Amino acid sequence: MEAFDAYLNGLVNKNKDTFSAYPDLKWAGYYNTAEASERREELIKKLEENWLFKETKPYHKQISKGCMICGLGSWSCLFITGKCNASCFYCPASQLADETPSTQGLNFESPESYAEYINFFKFKGVSFSGGEPLLFFDRTLQYLKQVRKKCDPNIYTWMYTNGILADEQKFRKLASAGLNEVRFDIGATGFKLDKIKLAKGIIPNITVEIPAVPEEKERLKQLLPEMIKAGVTNLNLHQLRLTKHNAPKLSKRNYTYIHAEHPIVLESELTALEILNHAKEKKLDIGINYCSFYFKNRFQKAGFRKQITNVLADSDEVITEKGFIRNFEDNSIDYKAMVISENKPDGNNRELKLKHKTYFIRMENSFRPTTLTKNQKTEVEKLIKNEPQNAPESQLLFQVWQMEHIEKGLREY
Repeated sequence: MEAFDAYLNGLVNKNKDTFSAYPDLKWAGYYNTAEASERREELIKKLEENWLFKETKPYHKQISKGCMICGLGSWSCLFITGKCNASCFYCPASQLADETPSTQGLNFESPESYAEYINFFKFKGVSFSGGEPLLFFDRTLQYLKQVRKKCDPNIYTWMYTNGILADEQKFRKLASAGLNEVRFDIGATGFKLDKIKLAKGIIPNITVEIPAVPEEKERLKQLLPEMIKAGVTNLNLHQLRLTKHNAPKLSKRNYTYIHAEHPIVLESELTALEILNHAKEKKLDIGINYCSFYFKNRFQKAGFRKQITNVLADSDEVITEKGFIRNFEDNSIDYKAMVISENKPDGNNRELKLKHKTYFIRMENSFRPTTLTKNQKTEVEKLIKNEPQNAPESQLLFQVWQMEHIEKGLREY
């Protein structure tokens, strides 16, 4: 069995075990996805060259600057709070409690400490998310102001909101503080556009960012011209993902679940691709992109690793596309990941003391030192230099490939 097939089979076993409490879930397989696979191919072909990030993000017309920064790995998302005032069926987390603003497992009790972090690690984009940032508007505003005060003036900033608590005064204060973009989840408000209209002419860029819900496909198509009139410049469509939190609600819908690193909804992807094609056929003046699970899972993780490692690694260390440090000498190869935390870990670690916060840096073995034969060394050198079109068959080369290259494209159903 090829190494990649073994990896995919491992995902199948993991997902079925994780969601064993829901025995009636419809998992994707050869016999129940043939028609959907054919339909996806038709939709993909119509999109032609409009793909970004190794064929994981199809788009119509344009994507926002924030989305481009995200894909390039220079984005930091600060979760202002863990609390939300909506109850969307698709939400992947409970979002019931207010928490210290955080990102990537790091807490930032003061706006100054976060701005310092952004500066030190040279992020080019910052977003404010939650929960719902407008539940704690003054907090959100203070963190935004400090980023604007302490960081590169060209840094791009945006905020996610369900819009329930939005009003013109808040938008004016956010714009005055330098917010470049606001992203509305209109699925939380019955697809109403009234709060978006309040932001028009105040916030420079307005985006609707929602999951591609299959049941709402036709409504979204019909709503696109109204979005444009309301001032929306971009529509970001996410792929629905199954989690332990939303499983009780998603399991009641007749969705087909794809085995990936986390289960994803097949029909959600088809919905996004159909909306993209609709906008293209109608030549609608709005940017639309499908933010696939594969894009998020591959590029966001690798992007953060690279952003941190590029700043902290020694000048002679080799950093891969996936953000790992490669050590390839003589007949041995290994990879390490640079991990940043705020708690001093056991074992060897490096202290990074900034003015407002102290961090601890450790090196984790992602691929332990492995001795190579002469033939293996030649094959590894070839793989590193020239990315293969498909995942390697041998286990060794597959593991090296996982450390080196970001996987291309959307996987088959």
